[in-house]
Amino acid sequence: MPSDKDGVMIILSSPSGAGKTTLVKMLSKVENFDISISHTTRQPRLNEKSNKDYFFVNEDEFKRLINNQEFLEYAKVFNNLYGTTRTPVIDKLTKGKNVLFDIDWQGADQIKNKKLYYKLITFFILPPSKEVLFKRLSSRDMKDKLIAEERMKQFGRDVLHWINYDYVVINDDLDKCFLKIQNLIEAEINNGSKDYDLEFIRNHVNKLTS
Repeated sequence: MPSDKDGVMIILSSPSGAGKTTLVKMLSKVENFDISISHTTRQPRLNEKSNKDYFFVNEDEFKRLINNQEFLEYAKVFNNLYGTTRTPVIDKLTKGKNVLFDIDWQGADQIKNKKLYYKLITFFILPPSKEVLFKRLSSRDMKDKLIAEERMKQFGRDVLHWINYDYVVINDDLDKCFLKIQNLIEAEINNGSKDYDLEFIRNHVNKLTS
């Protein structure tokens, strides 16, 4: 059974290009925070390293892990499979590590529905505008603008899931966004007061989807 000394699960999700992966890497540098490394069937991007950014596997290996029920969560995103294996996560939590998840809304829903005994805090990251998001996507190591346009179409569907998260944070300034998330995590863990304006977030979502 989990104890008070166990770590906390912290999920960051976002539409593609909103900055969740960068924020997870920043949070991982905070003492006692560790990233849960996902398995994926997609090809590595420029500068990504296997066993550090992802465990890059083929589809047969991924399906073997599914059949063996080794995943805490898994999902298909942009025609590629992503998943988090259970054992490394539980090991870190029982050692008192706070575990960071860089996963989409499908994986977040699966973890929430499993109703694990460990404390869970969920964040949904949004861009300041659709224009900024498209610029970020277009600047990635992508073959052409068609991929960015495909991501933008998916954005309209992904953003609707913001309501299922504990907190929504707008990434208009990376350092400020990081600090906001860090402060909310500390407040959740220590039962402190939280600086969070739900109505402001709701209005921002309406602007993004109008």
